[in-house]
Amino acid sequence: MSSRTVMTKPSGVRMCASALNGSRLMSRSVTVPAIVAIALLIGSHMALAQDSGSGKGGQDPFGPYEPDPNWPKDISTLPGNEGWTWGAIQGIFAESADRIFVIQRGVLRKIDRPENRLIEDQGTRLRFPVGRNYAWRDNTMPWRDATQASPDHNNEDGWAQWEGAGYVRGVDARWAHIVVVIDREGNIVETWDQWDSMWVKPHAIHVNPFDPDKHIWIVDDFAHAIYKFTNDGKELVQTLGVPNEPGQDEHHFARPTFMAFSEDAIFVTDGYVNSRVMKFDHDGNYLLQWGQEGVLPDDTRPGYFNSLHGIDIDLESGRVYVGDRQNNRIQVFDQDGNFLDQWRVGEPPSDAQYLIVANGAVWIMDAGTTKLLKYDLDGNFLDSWGTWGTFPGAMWGVHGMTVDEEGNFYISEVNNGRAQKFVPREGGDPDLVISRVHPTY
Repeated sequence: MSSRTVMTKPSGVRMCASALNGSRLMSRSVTVPAIVAIALLIGSHMALAQDSGSGKGGQDPFGPYEPDPNWPKDISTLPGNEGWTWGAIQGIFAESADRIFVIQRGVLRKIDRPENRLIEDQGTRLRFPVGRNYAWRDNTMPWRDATQASPDHNNEDGWAQWEGAGYVRGVDARWAHIVVVIDREGNIVETWDQWDSMWVKPHAIHVNPFDPDKHIWIVDDFAHAIYKFTNDGKELVQTLGVPNEPGQDEHHFARPTFMAFSEDAIFVTDGYVNSRVMKFDHDGNYLLQWGQEGVLPDDTRPGYFNSLHGIDIDLESGRVYVGDRQNNRIQVFDQDGNFLDQWRVGEPPSDAQYLIVANGAVWIMDAGTTKLLKYDLDGNFLDSWGTWGTFPGAMWGVHGMTVDEEGNFYISEVNNGRAQKFVPREGGDPDLVISRVHPTY
């Protein structure tokens, strides 16, 4: 079955994705066929690129990148963690190409993919896990959901819900290795296990690019707090919000989600409950806030939000881009909260999870369509790439993304329960490579 995608380039010229562009085939938004997944699984990427001699064939399901299937090493390689693998990975931040932070909701029992079998107790001839009759094809399809299997949050209520679903603590999952640091080769070089018991549900991890000491900020949405650590993780130096105490005043959060930084301010999306953006100075002193809860579905009023889930700043213009997730839109403000612009990301199943502003563009990860979307700063759609699955380079449940100074692109996946690294490939479209977001320290 063929697939035909029409794209609009910045010049306004419309072209079919099956048309040749010079010596390269334009096919950025085409679903990856099974043969591509097979090629990945056997370690060959030749099916993805055109023949270098003829310029014929190929496609670019991973945009301008090549996935690194050996990054990171499995967390079961940690001493004492044998038999356990990654859980739902909530967030990721590349301080540099040699130091990438990952946060997760504990570790899960490491098991092999079960064999495809009849679901006889349902009285059907259906099989599970979903397969395509050949073992090497079966491996391209998801079979476990890490975000469902991982404890939702590390408190009495969270564990009670999880155990009520039939899971056994210490057998199916452990609350351990919540914050880890990975080097460029995929080795786990640090674990911040001394803080494991403090976390309730870490949601995002950041570094203020204007901070020469590179403190680490971790947003814990179920603790209603944001924690600031020394770069080595040895000392907790500041807490924003009152841990485990939600509220609506200037001293409290109610399930905050993400952070962004300007030269003189910090912005927090207090997003799951309070539906507001809060602004602080770099010392954490409250300055102002804006926003209120919208009316579902699809509130179009400026400054009304339903689940703020993503924020970043264009450092040239100072404009603040905010992901209004349940309303499927991006809202744009100045740094005092004055509304400037908005645009819709798409209709359901579109689910804008995270955004980065870089290269004069807004890059949005849509977990519903499994696409990385590129818009210009005014919201005009430019391009997209991405495909769904579990094989290297495919995505499921992307919850965070980051880039390093070498142009490597990283994602965290809650459903697949993994982090991935994408390396710019030779011949890739340079307009689709996200450059270092804030190279200021």
